[in-house]
Amino acid sequence: MTRLAASKARDDFAEVLNRVAYRGERIVLHRRGKNVAVIIPVAEYEFLERLVEEAENRGDLEAIQEAKKEIERGETIPWEQLKKDLAL
Repeated sequence: MTRLAASKARDDFAEVLNRVAYRGERIVLHRRGKNVAVIIPVAEYEFLERLVEEAENRGDLEAIQEAKKEIERGETIPWEQLKKDLAL
């Protein structure tokens, strides 16, 4: 992965975009030696977005399964207690 100063990327923005878009390079931008951003091809970004969405969906599924187990064990919260906890 290429590392590039943010100021250099700003000065050569069109070239940086072409390197990413057409050569598939990944470029890490830094300021004063600290990494601040990454420029990646759109296909990689879309792949990462799908991974995040799938992970979130798995998390939701796990939460639903745990809630079902709590209900099966009789671990429910009475409605009045829930209203009180939520200040309704």
